Amino acid sequence: MNFAEKLRQLRSQKGMSQEAVANAIGVTRRTYISYERDGRYPKKRERYAQLAKVFDVDINYLYTENEVFLTKAGSQYGLRGMQQANVLVSELSGLFAGGELSEEDRDAVMQSLQEAYWLAKKENKKYRKKPKE
Repeated sequence: MNFAEKLRQLRSQKGMSQEAVANAIGVTRRTYISYERDGRYPKKRERYAQLAKVFDVDINYLYTENEVFLTKAGSQYGLRGMQQANVLVSELSGLFAGGELSEEDRDAVMQSLQEAYWLAKKENKKYRKKPKE
């Protein structure tokens, strides 16, 4: 189950509206809807904690390997890094559609590509965020 599906299910179980959840976590209704419908992820890790509190679930339930990867890419390389990581995940997921790889093999391929992403980012200083002084 992906992040959007988890949010829809949890919200439904709590009997909350999208607006009520948005208000509870301090975002606009439009932003929250983008989490549920557009496959977007919170940019800040704190938002996951707020969602976990609202839905009374462990924060780790909200994360999957891909969300952790995307959030980390966003925090280290900004919006552009997160978008690039999202494209990588989306394209890789498309490769698996209808395939015959086991879940374990898919996870191994995804992990390898994520490691390649981090290595490429590390080597390409052009996209590295400047440390705050």
